[in-house]
Amino acid sequence: MSVQPGWYVDPADTETRRYWDGEGWLGAPIPVDATVPDGPPPAEPPPAPVTPAAPAASTTPDSATGAPGWPPRQGPPPGYGPQPGHDPGWGPQAGPPGWGPQTGPPGWGPQTGPPGWGPQTGPPGWGPPTGHPGWPGRPPEPRPHGHRLAGYGRRFAARLIDFGILFALNVVVNGWFIWRWIQEWAPFWKEAFRRMARGETSSDGLPLPDEQVRSLLLVILLIATALWAAYEVPTMASGGQTVGKRVMRIRAVPLAADEPLGMGRALSRWTTLGLPTLLWSCAGLGLVLQLVDALSPLFDHPLRQALHDKRAQTVVVEVPHQIDSAPSNDRNQPSGDTP
Repeated sequence: MSVQPGWYVDPADTETRRYWDGEGWLGAPIPVDATVPDGPPPAEPPPAPVTPAAPAASTTPDSATGAPGWPPRQGPPPGYGPQPGHDPGWGPQAGPPGWGPQTGPPGWGPQTGPPGWGPQTGPPGWGPPTGHPGWPGRPPEPRPHGHRLAGYGRRFAARLIDFGILFALNVVVNGWFIWRWIQEWAPFWKEAFRRMARGETSSDGLPLPDEQVRSLLLVILLIATALWAAYEVPTMASGGQTVGKRVMRIRAVPLAADEPLGMGRALSRWTTLGLPTLLWSCAGLGLVLQLVDALSPLFDHPLRQALHDKRAQTVVVEVPHQIDSAPSNDRNQPSGDTP
């Protein structure tokens, strides 16, 4: 899976941040706490071409290197011995003693990158998930805007806290309508339980509720949906946190930048999860849709986005602990005046 272009913490140096264009790092690194520019960094100017220096001309025409400026000559083929008419001690020559053909500075060989590096198809140190033959390990976990992704346990606990608060609000605001709806169904369930206790299987003559029960259910669902929206949308728009998220120290942030969600993105995020509450009366269809949305982060990699996160282009991250420095007490400081 390819990583979307953007500014990310460099896995090779976590103190810096670099721009990833989808295929490789682009531009120079910047400090991790610096303000991230909009878009990729400006292109770097190409390096100036280096003109190789001309070889020094030889001043000795009888030297073993031949004519001035010529490369070293090889003597007779390997294995040849002294030839008639030549000095008995003469043998193959390849230039000054100890020299040999060179393609660069002594000890260097062909390089395709920094020493020790091999071909890369992603940021340095990244590899595909475990299970691909020939690739070691899983890639590092993404850190949107330098923050760790929130775990499933924290997100589930935060949602339970929020649902507990919403349940209490519904008891106060929606309690009378819920009590009336239960009263409409009470005769039916009493008779059904009585027949079950006696072993009767017939459903003839069961006291069914009147049409008022449908109106009561619609009112209950409308009030519950409105309470949920009023509780979650404003707090998510301003700070990306509900009460449950504050307790679990997580928050939702946009993928584009580390900034508040805003009312539009917060409303788009909530409608995907909260609006199906109105469909609970349709054979539980709304509850099924919400269950699928709630479980979707378990199957999304690598950003663990739920369906409502994908629609609003958000991601849930952990809130780092902030250590507040103790206030200074001027009384404990020695006076600068001379007594």
